[in-house]
Amino acid sequence: MRIAFVAPLVTRIREPQAGGSQALLADLAAGLTSRGHVVDVYAATGSQIPGVRVIDTGVDPDRLTGSLYRANGSPPTDLRPVEAAFAEVYAVIRPVPYDVVHNHAFDPPAVRLATSLSSPVIHTLHLPPDIAVRAAVSEVRRAQPAPTLATVSAWQAKAWEITTILPNGVPITRISWSDIPGDGVVFAGRLSPEKGAAEAIDIARRAGVRIDLYGDPYDREYAAALASSSRTVAGVTIHSGVARAELWSVMARAAAVLCPARWDEPFGLVAAEAQATGTPVIAFRRGALEEVVSDGETGFLVPPGDIDAAARALMRIESIRRPACRRHAETHLSLDRSLDAHERLYEQVRRRTPAPHA
Repeated sequence: MRIAFVAPLVTRIREPQAGGSQALLADLAAGLTSRGHVVDVYAATGSQIPGVRVIDTGVDPDRLTGSLYRANGSPPTDLRPVEAAFAEVYAVIRPVPYDVVHNHAFDPPAVRLATSLSSPVIHTLHLPPDIAVRAAVSEVRRAQPAPTLATVSAWQAKAWEITTILPNGVPITRISWSDIPGDGVVFAGRLSPEKGAAEAIDIARRAGVRIDLYGDPYDREYAAALASSSRTVAGVTIHSGVARAELWSVMARAAAVLCPARWDEPFGLVAAEAQATGTPVIAFRRGALEEVVSDGETGFLVPPGDIDAAARALMRIESIRRPACRRHAETHLSLDRSLDAHERLYEQVRRRTPAPHA
């Protein structure tokens, strides 16, 4: 099949990735390419995916910061630049005979403007519902032909009232694991309030263990405050984001990975990666984390916001068997499982609405 991926243009798709959806897009594109499909990824200037054809859209993501997603519900300050950017991208895609155009961008214009394409369109909704994107989705559902809408977890499907699920997955075969309990804990993710970096520090300090945090500023005020408050605290080290291969090695050497999300996590790729390295996860029971972490088998899920419960769970983390974490990831969280689901959907969409170019 000939497939076009439309990436979020507000970030570059390259290591270290800005977030889970960017990492997943890169893995999907590489995985589908390795399976013999022709994949073109339309992405912001500076994007790179080894082994995949990345088409430079000419969009400087630094000029689109006004459209950055905010989990607190704050609307984008200005959607005009992002609307112009996606209009140009779809104009380039329109004459190409793709079997499927798969949009992974979060922005309302990316959803609305795709109705101009003659190839079948799929939108994966990577984020929880917000007013603007929900309005765009409602609008395109009335289009003829209507695009296919998909989510990344059962929780997301329920939140969006959509039945099609394309589960996220991690490249198990590329991730080394350890069955030896590690030392200290790790937090990985963008430095913004919803990911829970501050809560991770509180959990580690309450349990009396060292914590290393890996991530780049997304909310700059939050990241600055976090750095300032942690600068003189023993046992707390904040690192810049690192390439995933390096992060996987760090995770494999940790006693646990902390995912104390303050939002309803759409999937929880970090939790999946941690289990692939054999490392158990402690997470707040929010969003799809309950689907990713097997409570009592591959980690512990505690009530949202309960720092004390998370600290108590951390102090008994050695009861979790690391081989069980790896087996769970291999069985339920693999990239191959995700690729299979994508290929099935692409075939269904192509049969249902064949591209007129074909």
